[in-house]
Amino acid sequence: MADTPPKTVRCPRCATPAPWQGNPSRPFCSEKCRMVDLGRWAEEEYRVAAEKVDPEQLNNLIPFPEK
Repeated sequence: MADTPPKTVRCPRCATPAPWQGNPSRPFCSEKCRMVDLGRWAEEEYRVAAEKVDPEQLNNLIPFPEK
């Protein structure tokens, strides 16, 4: 039986092939790419699509304790 090559994935940030097994930064190729991606989420460059919700409707859906 032939040895299969190690599985690689493309880094979502820079598209460099990166090993899946033994890679602590997966799916990224490096800690740097991982931190750049995290920073983009923190700066709200990425967003998850969702419907806008009226804040008053949220108060009715989620019971908040009275102070």
